[in-house]
Amino acid sequence: MRNYFNYFTEIEERFQQRRGTALLLSTLDWALIESWHEAGIPLEAALRGIDAAFDKYDAKKAKSRRGLQRINGLAWCSQAVMQAAMELNEAAIGSNPETAEAKESGFEHARVAVHLTEAAAALETATAAPDACRATAARLRELANEVTAANQAPAKSVDLETLERSLTVLEEKLFAALTAAAPEQLLVDLKEHAARELAPYRSRMGAVQMRQVEQQFVHKQLLVHYNLPRLSLFYMGQQ
Repeated sequence: MRNYFNYFTEIEERFQQRRGTALLLSTLDWALIESWHEAGIPLEAALRGIDAAFDKYDAKKAKSRRGLQRINGLAWCSQAVMQAAMELNEAAIGSNPETAEAKESGFEHARVAVHLTEAAAALETATAAPDACRATAARLRELANEVTAANQAPAKSVDLETLERSLTVLEEKLFAALTAAAPEQLLVDLKEHAARELAPYRSRMGAVQMRQVEQQFVHKQLLVHYNLPRLSLFYMGQQ
């Protein structure tokens, strides 16, 4: 089973490869990938869906006398990804799932500890929901110390998946505190921003997925507004 981190990077690389340019994924794109991961969409289905969407686009482009609007967002592939997931699920019925060892790369203990420590430092100076931010920072420092201790003992290792789950819980609690503390107008503005970004893709995403992506979009924008870091290990070196 592909690990959590490969899920994000392989989807990003496949989208960039098929588009033909190293277009940076947007906040909306990352939110969509997270919604796929949380919904249990297999990586294989996501990659097949991206290929299917671009194959269809390329076929239309070859037949069209007028230029087609370029695919500028991952949401364009959403419907094809959902279709690929359903087909993969149907094909898997009655078969034994293949397993493979997950490989961790680029998540060395020292680097993880630095990420956690830097996130803690940023949260300690936050002015929004300060109690929640300081409590989160304290827990991040505890986790950083555990990772550092493991790094100094060759026989020890850190379970990155368990650590990532802890960071996800901390983020969810932080989002809840920030949402409760945020002015009503700020939340309204962020939801309107999300609605505008999602508008071109409403026909390509189901209602449930739309709500998930909107919620994740608002959460990310809250962090941007208050200049707070993402805690996930996937964001190491990207902030």
